[in-house]
Amino acid sequence: MASGVEEERVRGEAAGEGEEEEEDDRPQLSAAAAEALREFLLEQRRDGGEGDEGGGGVELVAEDWRLSQFWYDERTARALAEEVVRLVSLAGPASAASVACVACPTLYAYLKTSNPDVPAQLLEYDERFGQYGGDFTFYDYNQPEELPPAMQHAYRIVVADPPYLSKECLEKVAKTASFLAHPEGSFLLLLTGEVQKDRAFELLNVRPCGFKPQHSNKLGNEFRLFTNYDPADRLGGWEQSDGTPI
Repeated sequence: MASGVEEERVRGEAAGEGEEEEEDDRPQLSAAAAEALREFLLEQRRDGGEGDEGGGGVELVAEDWRLSQFWYDERTARALAEEVVRLVSLAGPASAASVACVACPTLYAYLKTSNPDVPAQLLEYDERFGQYGGDFTFYDYNQPEELPPAMQHAYRIVVADPPYLSKECLEKVAKTASFLAHPEGSFLLLLTGEVQKDRAFELLNVRPCGFKPQHSNKLGNEFRLFTNYDPADRLGGWEQSDGTPI
């Protein structure tokens, strides 16, 4: 999802690209990502005994490296989805426990596959995710608060995965998180690089967990999960400054 590979989001086609070249450059879901998703969907259908009903139809599109897209591996997506479902149960009635998935479509897909009744909204720049219908909202982090008014302060759980490791990107995504968060308090989960640790604490008051997120396509940057609440014995718990669990 987030990577330091690029510092600016590429929008549109590169100048001079022909139709044939564009066809060749069309992103393909990596073998590892495709296999992880396939196995997960099959397992959920077996466990639920519901065939293609419920969330079985929720699928990911191919990763597009030009948009800094890197999907989580199955272990990471499952752990995050399980934590979100737990937080939903703590947040109260379903109507008051909506989940905002900011630039993390892997989580949305796994969440809706395993728990289709959980109200979740995907905020994404890539309009291919319009296939999710009303659960999709176009989102450009460069305009962090240009979102439907009904979304303001409407979410008890906010999960954000800034697409880039720049200071500017994190600052703007932090504004989005504040825009979405419920005025009486929200659970915030932030997925980004270890290099953002101090800045993430300063902007969002989040601390690193022992759980280390991974991607289907391995990234060179160390990736971390931060939360604004103590997960206790889940997700490896909060780390102390020396890296040991609190």
